Amino acid sequence: MGPGQPPALRLPAQELRRGDLRGDRVSVEGPPRLSLGQIAGYFVRLGTTGFGGPIALAGYMQRDLVERRHWYTQEEYLQGLAVSQTLPGPLAAQLAMWLGYVRRGVWGACAAAVPFILPPFIIVSAVAALYVAFRGTTIIQALFYGIGPAVIALILRGAWKLVRVTVKDERRLWAIFAVVGVVTFVARSEVAVLFILAGLVGVAIYAPRSWLRRAHAAPLVVPMGFGTMWAAVQSMDPNVLLQLGVFFFKAGAFTFGSGLAIVPFLQQGVVRDFGWLSEREFLDAVAMGMITPGPVVITAVFVGYLVAGLAGATVAGLGVFLPPFLMVVLFAPWIIRYRKHPIVIGFTKGATAAAAGAIVGAGAVIGTQVIVDLTTVLVFLAALLVLWRTKVPEPLLVGAAGIIGLVAFALR
Repeated sequence: MGPGQPPALRLPAQELRRGDLRGDRVSVEGPPRLSLGQIAGYFVRLGTTGFGGPIALAGYMQRDLVERRHWYTQEEYLQGLAVSQTLPGPLAAQLAMWLGYVRRGVWGACAAAVPFILPPFIIVSAVAALYVAFRGTTIIQALFYGIGPAVIALILRGAWKLVRVTVKDERRLWAIFAVVGVVTFVARSEVAVLFILAGLVGVAIYAPRSWLRRAHAAPLVVPMGFGTMWAAVQSMDPNVLLQLGVFFFKAGAFTFGSGLAIVPFLQQGVVRDFGWLSEREFLDAVAMGMITPGPVVITAVFVGYLVAGLAGATVAGLGVFLPPFLMVVLFAPWIIRYRKHPIVIGFTKGATAAAAGAIVGAGAVIGTQVIVDLTTVLVFLAALLVLWRTKVPEPLLVGAAGIIGLVAFALR
């Protein structure tokens, strides 16, 4: 085993077909050894053309890499999905990093992460530059007048997907979801400590009492970490790039559930705590993250660009993606070993239910800023109906909403 290589997975040997980029069929015994170029080539295409949010991106990876190319076994894919759901951070990006790591170690994780993130980084930075140049114009105001309500519908649909996958019909998790959603809406901000408390409630619910007795004497260090880190942000040199880097590193390290879980966290920081963006500008940033390819947390790049130009976009992007990369490389083998531990299962369930509740609460808060008249109400309801009844691509839905905004402004 070379340096940086992951520990061997004990999987049953089976005939696999190496689905390389030319479609050649080569029978091999055991999992194929992929080149860094093959890994990078696939993920640069997925980062350029992959729309639909984290669940859709994870589905593309299963379809392409497990079912079609047979680069990974179903067990390896499911292990990566379990790691991505257990660790905080964006699900799709972590799954990509895991798949690269399984085949080629740390360099494989890099070969998956950088090509997957770079195309949406370039696209979002270019869109942000245009937004900065034209945001005061009537046409931009009209476009986002229609886009805003549609984005709220997308946020709520994303929260529902997360609830359906994780909360299901478990009433106690529904209670966590509801409490966090209401608190987020009433406080009009994301309350970070609720994620930790929800995780501990999940442990109390799902871990056997024998485990609780063993853990009872253990010191509670995670909430202290939140407070210490936040105090560090507030007390640091008021350099914007430094603040951006620390803030987005924290965002990447402490958001559970899916890329959308970052929305309430960002709203609290960039709008209320630091005042970098207005509520309207923040929603526009979320919209750009949702209608461009790649992971939803690319919203961080748009925010960074609005705050400090291309340097801000770069710092924000590095900050938000570095924690999940480090977690996959450092902790993925440990997670695979202990992911069925009752305490890990309970904490993950509680924190993920809280993340879904925070998404709904934040969506409701932002919705009060953009759903302001009959036209925006109708756009919101129509977008919800389309999302629930059809499989229309998100960029088309948002584009149609933008056209409605243009028409509505013209008729005023």
